[in-house]
Amino acid sequence: MTDVLASMRGSVTDVAALGKVAVLMGGRSAERAISLMSGQGVLQALRSQGVDAHPFDPAERDMGELRRDGFARCFIALHGRWGEDGTVQGALELLGIPYTGSGVLASSVAMDKIMTKRIWRAEGLPTPAWRTVHSEADTLAAFAELGSPMIVKPAREGSTLGLTKVTDAAQCAQAYALAARHDPEVLCEQFVSGDEVTCPVLGEDRSAVALPTIRIVAPQGNYDYQHKYFTDDTQYLVPCGLPEGEEAAINALVLKAYRTLGCRGWARADVMIDGRTRQPWLLEINTAPGMTGHSLVPMSARAAGISYEALCLGLLQSASLDATAPDNPPHAE
Repeated sequence: MTDVLASMRGSVTDVAALGKVAVLMGGRSAERAISLMSGQGVLQALRSQGVDAHPFDPAERDMGELRRDGFARCFIALHGRWGEDGTVQGALELLGIPYTGSGVLASSVAMDKIMTKRIWRAEGLPTPAWRTVHSEADTLAAFAELGSPMIVKPAREGSTLGLTKVTDAAQCAQAYALAARHDPEVLCEQFVSGDEVTCPVLGEDRSAVALPTIRIVAPQGNYDYQHKYFTDDTQYLVPCGLPEGEEAAINALVLKAYRTLGCRGWARADVMIDGRTRQPWLLEINTAPGMTGHSLVPMSARAAGISYEALCLGLLQSASLDATAPDNPPHAE
């Protein structure tokens, strides 16, 4: 496992061999603003290491221009749909341009919180009880079944966008409407009261390694979009200060969750620890995590002795494809 960390801490001997690099940022998702912040950070970091890196916004340019302009690999700093959900990964597979992060299937599945939970549950991994809803009436029924508090959120959205913590049946209609504004598939999830933590992973398959766990302490326990990105009120504790043995158990759980979905390159899993039983519960996994000044993967990497620049460079080196196209593809007769 230490091989991954050692390679991240090391330096690239031939940066020129990485070729011309596109940092994909912006895009069309609701997380466009955050993606632009992530992308600019990555772009500056790569350039500081001598990489021939250039910004590329798929919302403003055709993806086919990547091949036309001679890009050799892509660093995906897109967040949310049309970037983190397998669509851009599929386009890059067709173009034959290696990219950072998970492949088409893992990206698509991880973006869908409901599908992710189904797979984790089938594999015996702990995730809070949930119901998929398509109406206000469904949401009320889910609240009656799951109890208070209940989390209502879009199935395929990130950055806590469209999320509501419901404590009263009267809130169900508004909570559903807000979530459905982002996605017709809405997830109602049993709320777990306790410590909120997140754990990044680097690498692939058996060589993957978990980085230090971060404990998140938000004002009034409200870790929303504003507190994630635009205030300094939230505390991020690394070392996390959890009881002895808990961090190791969370790392092992997150690694299993990452491998179960077939992730590669990097990701970050969010976990709630029940304050009474100390049982960890998997919430979701992000396969293109943020790289802003408030982002958690760079924070955890620093605690492991990996600078922001080294992290960006190491991820870029790991860029790959699901499959390599044959040198002589068959032609139609």
